[in-house]
Amino acid sequence: MKKKTYTMTVFGCQMNERDAETLRGFLDEIGYEEVDEVEGADLVIMNTCAVRQKAEEKVFGRIGRLGVLKKENPEMMIAVCGCMVQQEDVAKKIKKSYPFVDLIFGTHNIAAFPELLQRAAESKETVLDLWDEAGDVVEGLPVTRKDGVKAWVNITYGCNNFCSYCIVPYVRGRERSRKPEEIINEIKALAKQGFKEVTLLGQNVNSYGKDLEEEMDFADLLVRVDRETDINRIRFMTSHPRDFTEKLAKVMGECDSVCEHVHLPIQAGSNRILKLMNRGYTKEHYLDLVDILRKYAPDCALSTDIIVGFPGETEEDFLDTLDVVDRVGYDMAFTFLYSPRSGTPAADMPHQVANEVKKERFQRLLEVQNKHSLRHNQEAVGKTVEVLVEGPSKTDPGVMTGRTRSSKTVNFTGENVNAGDLVMVEITQARTWSLLGRKSVENRNTNDSSVSGD
Repeated sequence: MKKKTYTMTVFGCQMNERDAETLRGFLDEIGYEEVDEVEGADLVIMNTCAVRQKAEEKVFGRIGRLGVLKKENPEMMIAVCGCMVQQEDVAKKIKKSYPFVDLIFGTHNIAAFPELLQRAAESKETVLDLWDEAGDVVEGLPVTRKDGVKAWVNITYGCNNFCSYCIVPYVRGRERSRKPEEIINEIKALAKQGFKEVTLLGQNVNSYGKDLEEEMDFADLLVRVDRETDINRIRFMTSHPRDFTEKLAKVMGECDSVCEHVHLPIQAGSNRILKLMNRGYTKEHYLDLVDILRKYAPDCALSTDIIVGFPGETEEDFLDTLDVVDRVGYDMAFTFLYSPRSGTPAADMPHQVANEVKKERFQRLLEVQNKHSLRHNQEAVGKTVEVLVEGPSKTDPGVMTGRTRSSKTVNFTGENVNAGDLVMVEITQARTWSLLGRKSVENRNTNDSSVSGD
């Protein structure tokens, strides 16, 4: 019999991408095959994001267009899941306004997906299934990963921080940590399958272990992954400054497989704005953390998130942010214009900043950050660095692309190079967001984890 087909669109963060891998695992088990085109697919899945209002608007537009295809192909099933529909009012709106959607489910009940899909196939009405609470962590769910080189591994689910601009705690639930043995075993299996790099995932990895019976924190987990698995590279995200410790910085400097890169979101440089954001730290505390990190891991690259135009942000507040960017000298910054998110405290705060002011500040921030990004990349020119090859460049098939241990993108030339190889690359040119290079004659063994990093 011809296999049934599905297509999946994933909006949002790495956590949603990781959820999508579980959905793919289930679909593989029950005999579905993934295809690229929506037209003709037996099942269309949208795994949604709730972080920004525009993401929701995009999803509603996509659902509307799917309604046209559904008329042409009534047998097509449409499923909408993820953070956006974990909000009950949004889920009910979809069911009412788009009755042709077959299945709506949230973030807490992914483990029930095969059963829900079967119910939807047999029902003449939309199946809407939301859980108010996530419950215990469910282990042993199937996973289908597209990338055979790098893998995401959840270590926690949910978030307890309740930043005033963020919807995540409301749609992902409270923090739950996986048992260390489950994490270790998963990474051991990935190493045997040929994966070279894992990224440990959590809304706040630094709070790992607080809910476990055994005494273990995130630094302890890093040590165990480094010592007990054969994975070449370990990354993690996201790291919240509130829970970042000197112990963690020390471990980063001591563990060979832990990469020299930390994503440490500052969000704003003004103490007044940080308090309004409910971030739980000050500018001074954050800068102290950077000093501690560089003491134990001096070669560590730093990236961050910054929100421009948070409600009540004055020019003086914004200058505090620019001051942090200059003093830290980030390798990279992910910058965002604040946009009100319905359901969060910040959306109802007074003194919303005008769009033209936000855009002007945004451009000034980019100018400062781009200067630092280019400077860091220029410092790499002439050096030979370890690159984990991801495959051919999307823009030039004759050029390979990969990342350094400090998470810098490198496009390089060289023969006999394949995805998954660890190769030494001589950096010949710097751009603001990437490096150019050529495969070095220093290469010894592309799969030798002992080759030096950058």
